[in-house]
Amino acid sequence: MCRPPPSAKTSSPVVSLKEFIVNLPQLREPRNSVNHNRAYAQFVEPEINRHGHLESIGTIFLTNRECPFHCTMCDLWKNTLRETVPAGAIPRQIQTAIEELPPFTSIKLYNSGNFFDAKAIPQSDLPTIAKIVQRYSDCIVENHPKLVSHRCIEFAKQIAPAQLEVAIGLETCHELSLQWLNKGMTLRDFATAVEFLHAAKIETRVFLLLGLPDLTAQASLEWTLRSIEFASSYGVKCFSIIPTRPTMPQVAELVEQGRFELPTASTIESVMDQAIEMGRGRVFIDLWDAPSFFACEHCQSARLDRLNKMNLQQRILPKVQCNFCDARVQR
Repeated sequence: MCRPPPSAKTSSPVVSLKEFIVNLPQLREPRNSVNHNRAYAQFVEPEINRHGHLESIGTIFLTNRECPFHCTMCDLWKNTLRETVPAGAIPRQIQTAIEELPPFTSIKLYNSGNFFDAKAIPQSDLPTIAKIVQRYSDCIVENHPKLVSHRCIEFAKQIAPAQLEVAIGLETCHELSLQWLNKGMTLRDFATAVEFLHAAKIETRVFLLLGLPDLTAQASLEWTLRSIEFASSYGVKCFSIIPTRPTMPQVAELVEQGRFELPTASTIESVMDQAIEMGRGRVFIDLWDAPSFFACEHCQSARLDRLNKMNLQQRILPKVQCNFCDARVQR
């Protein structure tokens, strides 16, 4: 049963979506220097898998053409190219990264966009990529609902016995916020894509934002939990929650205007506690740049360590007590 919707402010954002889209070409510069022969980042990290076991995941951030959807909150374009990579470049990136990383059991191929976008990853490379990744337990890629097609099913068959999992940026089920985010999709599009993938025995996970325009921090927390319920109702069993950071100028302006409340340490901890308690599946809180949300030097490390352990154990751990934080609250 879904939670009652929290109230939201009724005024429109100080920066309209139309104005934002018009300014996108200027906002999407400068980019970082990347090379189509190498992934722009790679590492191995532990993660609880779909069977409930802790395993090592090799995460490779592929260098390829920018995503065509231009989502308002996205800053992944910084590590993308303006053109499609040459055929063979993506398999070389993957193979080189694998050779340089320590051993791992499952693989994530994240590409700052959509794995099944032919302008990002040439279709001719998919069979070669499949041969590389079929040695792993799971292969996790990211993709937009509008680009979910029979190409996903074909690739899932090619990588067998590896299990394909598609990560989708739902972000929120709050429809007004979803429109402002310029995701180029509706909730119906998301549901249709997930149902299509599940019918083909392809696993899914979703990315969700904690922190949305014209919502208080508490209301955004509630909508994140409602978004878990929404995605869960279509069979999704893995949820990655990303605290929103003001990485785009317009978002920073909304913060300055009092129209965007960034997540707090309290809401980050609360959403993780409540999401795990819901029991809808695996829940991960993205801890990249997390120290910026935990300002207290006395308890920052302990709070981040607690969240990291909860990611790995998928259970609620005792809260961190801090006399300094408690004293500030009491004042």
